[in-house]
Amino acid sequence: MRENILDSKKLSVKVQTLAGLIAVVSAVALPQLFHLMGAASGLGTALGETFLPMHLPIIIAGLLCGPYAAGIPGAAAPLLSFWLTGMPRIAMLPFMCIELCVYGIAAGVLRGSKLPTLVKVIIVQLAGRAVRAAAIVIGANFFGSAIGVPVIWTSIAAGIFGIALQWALIPLVIYRIQGQQK
Repeated sequence: MRENILDSKKLSVKVQTLAGLIAVVSAVALPQLFHLMGAASGLGTALGETFLPMHLPIIIAGLLCGPYAAGIPGAAAPLLSFWLTGMPRIAMLPFMCIELCVYGIAAGVLRGSKLPTLVKVIIVQLAGRAVRAAAIVIGANFFGSAIGVPVIWTSIAAGIFGIALQWALIPLVIYRIQGQQK
């Protein structure tokens, strides 16, 4: 019988570090695949903005390995992606770093919870979006801009398919990984 390294309450630093590295690499690579598909179909970067591929590996890492394995990569992945690819746009970069960090931390905190995975994903999404919205409002007020609230609603509307994709895909991935570990 194979031991499930993801079932233990406290994962080793080695496992958490590996999970974090995989999350960062995935969070940088997945959007590029969506951007390539968008370019091939004539949609440009719209597929990345619509399906939110950067969110998937961060939330999954949090639910599987905890807040450290996903919170730090959540903040780092947009920075690395911007450095390598110029995406996300500089105006949204700090807000994405904050949002993905919160996704990772919230998912990690919920890791040991007995809630269904779908409920965990919804809570994580609400937490990440709420903190991102607050950061946008604070940033807009700090810089004297009125763009805060419209940007929040626009990003939610643009990412509705990505939110639905997370509801469908993340519980399946978690179930599949945890099922193979038993």
